[in-house]
Amino acid sequence: MPLVEHLRELRGRLVKAGLAILAGMVVGWIYYTAIFNWLSAPFEAVVEQARSEGREITLALTGVADPFVLQLQVSAVTGLLLASPIWLYQLWRFVTPGLRRNERRWAIGFVMVAVPLFASGVFLAYTVLPYGLEILFGFTPQNVENIVAVDRYLSFFIRMVIVFGVGFIAPLLLVLLNFAGVLTGKRLMSWWRWIIFGTFIFAAVATPTGDPINMMLLAGPIMLLMAIAIGVCLGNDRRRARRRRGEPDYSEWDDDEASPLDTSAQVVDGDVDVDAPEHGDTRTDQS
Repeated sequence: MPLVEHLRELRGRLVKAGLAILAGMVVGWIYYTAIFNWLSAPFEAVVEQARSEGREITLALTGVADPFVLQLQVSAVTGLLLASPIWLYQLWRFVTPGLRRNERRWAIGFVMVAVPLFASGVFLAYTVLPYGLEILFGFTPQNVENIVAVDRYLSFFIRMVIVFGVGFIAPLLLVLLNFAGVLTGKRLMSWWRWIIFGTFIFAAVATPTGDPINMMLLAGPIMLLMAIAIGVCLGNDRRRARRRRGEPDYSEWDDDEASPLDTSAQVVDGDVDVDAPEHGDTRTDQS
């Protein structure tokens, strides 16, 4: 396909993705109140706990145009999330022609597993967030009120959600590297000390409080997923070894791609040599 055709296709898919995001923003604008209540629910839980202890914590807007900007930001994030199936599909359709058949299977499997893993990380972050906020606000001195800007709270919220979601996807990246032949399960097993150390370092940096309880709430599930990922890699290595000992797997090549032929079979007086492998190519050149 010429470069101009590629650019036209890219423009068309970007327009479709942009329209989907715009439609999602309209939905976010209409249901802004309900969405903001969901976003601020962890903060409100901490506010109620603080008031019962005689402390004041307030979520505030400090600028004249901040209410409008806040609603625009919430609508934009909502539109991006609601339209994610459409713009991901458009991206997939643009990239697919350049992938081989086995690479397409890997990509589809990666997306199907990555989405629920990321959603699980988001759910865990939303559950853990009130406890983290409560610990952080607990360092406030007496006779001091906490006035938190809404934009800073939203940045904090989004950071927590993304970090937990990415942490849950990290083991899947190891499996993807193993299926691509970059890493072996045996090599990952030899790195188990560094994997544990790196997981706890990531959890310590990612969690805002730094206390061991919240760190374990993130590190524990990631370690479990890491163990499952290493098990999958070891199983794939055994499957790959068995396949190499048997007949070649022709599904690795596309329909229009020539597979390598076994030339070890020899033709003697029109008959196949009995010592040659059964799966060898016994055809002779008829030209």
